[in-house]
Formats: sequence, C-alpha cells, structure tokens
Amino acid sequence: MNNFKPAITLAFSGASGAPYGLRLLEVLVAMNYQVFVLISSAARVVLDTESNIKLSGNEQKATQQLSELFNAQPEQIQVFGKDNWFSPVASGSAAPKKMVVCPCSAGSVSAIATGASDNLLERAADVVIKERGQLILVPRETPFSSIHLENMLKLSQLGVTIMPAAPGFYHQPQSISDLVDFMVARILDHLNIEHTLTKRWGYGEQH
Repeated sequence: MNNFKPAITLAFSGASGAPYGLRLLEVLVAMNYQVFVLISSAARVVLDTESNIKLSGNEQKATQQLSELFNAQPEQIQVFGKDNWFSPVASGSAAPKKMVVCPCSAGSVSAIATGASDNLLERAADVVIKERGQLILVPRETPFSSIHLENMLKLSQLGVTIMPAAPGFYHQPQSISDLVDFMVARILDHLNIEHTLTKRWGYGEQH
C-alpha cells in the first residue's frame, strides 16, 4: 500500500521546453506525489533533442526509465500510451483532478480547445475540463498567431490556466536551471504546492 500524495497528471506534448516538464516531474516525485505521465510521439522527439533522453514508446519501459531517472518508488510514476483508453486519466470517475501539459504545443492547445479527444492526452484534458478540475497549459510558441490566441482565450474562459513558458528575470538567474525553476515554481504555486525553488517577489534582498 503506497502513501503517495494525490495523483497529478503530467503531459508532455511536442513543443520545445522538455526541461520544464522534466524538472516538474522531478520535483513532484521528490515531494511524494504520484504522477500519471502522458507523452506524445512528438514529445519523445523533443525529449531526445533537448535532454538526450531516448524514451521508449512502450509504457512499461518508459515508466521504468523515468522511475530510474528520478529515483521514484514503485508505481509512483506511471506512463500511459496515447491509445490506452483503459487508463485512469481517460475516465471522469478515476482521473486526477489536477493536470499540467508542460510543454504544450499550439496543436495540443487547438485540440483541447475543440474537444478533439483523438488521443489520451487530449481526452485526459477534456476529462479535467468537464469534471471542473484544474488544467494548466504551458504553451511554448512565439509569436502567437490569432488562431493560437483565440484558442487560449476560449480555454481561459472555461477556467483553464494558460501559463506560457516565459520565465522572469527579477530573481537574477545565473543559469538555465534557474530559469526552468522559475517556471516550475509558478506551476507549483497554481497547484497550491508549497516549495522553495525560487525567492518570491518582495522577499529577497532589496537593492
């Protein structure tokens, strides 16, 4: 019997920004959350390109890879394939109430906004919306077209949090990791998870 904190769904889609999602996964595991991981085919390419992680397309092998990478307990990380319609995230009666898509491609934003549900990532997001849960999308695209903005506005009006991967600099980052942690900290804030990744505005040294 595990003693994990409530499960959170973390999805990786095919946008640039794999380090954000990986760091978020690392922190959630360290904080003893159970994480259901969804990874699109394009996201596996991005993971390899940006983080040199060649993640298997097989659920069990990918689960083992990520569990070893982040020293997770058995069953703490569970990877579900894009066509696994029997996974908990596919059903409103079983899916976690909190889901983050990080990074989130413009294509995934569009599919979620239209309720396409053509794969498990899209279905999981659709479930969270219909069950009035918490969905956070971390789009990484620039510039945004009017199509992108219209889709994000639609989702925002439905209660979805749109949090572009746009780290701040007021904490005087000294490394790429500092910038990644800035975004992960903001995601954790919105998930109502306490952390000490970054100093908060107004609480650091005054200049």
